[in-house]
Amino acid sequence: MHHKIKSFYKHPYFNQFRDLRALGLAVFGVITLMVTWSGIKAVQTNYALQKQISQMEQQNTVQQLKNNDLKLQNEYLNTNQFLELSARREFGLAAPGEKELLVPKQVALAHTVNLAPVKSGETTAVVINRPTYQKNWQAWINFFLHRPNTN
Repeated sequence: MHHKIKSFYKHPYFNQFRDLRALGLAVFGVITLMVTWSGIKAVQTNYALQKQISQMEQQNTVQQLKNNDLKLQNEYLNTNQFLELSARREFGLAAPGEKELLVPKQVALAHTVNLAPVKSGETTAVVINRPTYQKNWQAWINFFLHRPNTN
């Protein structure tokens, strides 16, 4: 065993690691790896923070749109048009010069279309007109996922 260790120390590859330049190059490589690793962590942290900022900006934009919608709705509720419509709907009032026609419920229902009542638990099929390429794509997905084709 002692002979193997001595022969290992005399090997030319081992001698090259004794050289000061090789040791300096190894230290430089380790420092480079450490700087790269810390840089990657900083980039990853910045990416996560940027994602949070983007998400909060989107939430802020949505909230501003909701606020604008409520503001417009409040403005509409303060108009004379809304007051007139609500007076007609709630109190049965009419504008001056208008005549109000009262239609009996039986007469109104006689001119409606009878719809078949939907039983609980029963779903109705909705026909959606899609372009041909979407129907084809959906048919392939249904084929690969072993679903019945609904087209």
